[in-house]
Amino acid sequence: MSTWTEKQLKSIGGADELRISSRRADGSLRPYVTIWVARSGDDIYVRSAHGVDNPWFRRATASGSGRISAGGVETDVTYVRPAERVHPAIDTALHAKYDRYGRGPVGAITGRSAWPGTLKVVPAAPTTSAAE
Repeated sequence: MSTWTEKQLKSIGGADELRISSRRADGSLRPYVTIWVARSGDDIYVRSAHGVDNPWFRRATASGSGRISAGGVETDVTYVRPAERVHPAIDTALHAKYDRYGRGPVGAITGRSAWPGTLKVVPAAPTTSAAE
């Protein structure tokens, strides 16, 4: 797996919103959906405010790849389920970033009931051509 640069982490993690897209079976990108984003350590996470049945979340989980745009960074990514142990830190990051919007919106993406709707966003491995 690839890793984020510190500049990318600051840009994406510092953005109020992230635009997320998933790939269709033919490789084309679906339209972007705007959601909130959290940085925890050297990783980027997103959560579905409406759980695992939210259409963008189902598509991202099914395809496992897509593209994001946030904080001036636009890049291809993969979506993976995070380790269970990271959820409390993600909750903390989300509260620190978004509590100013009130309990309702933040409550929809924090706590044990929100954990299943979490994806770790990982930069896609750079591709190389056969000539390289």
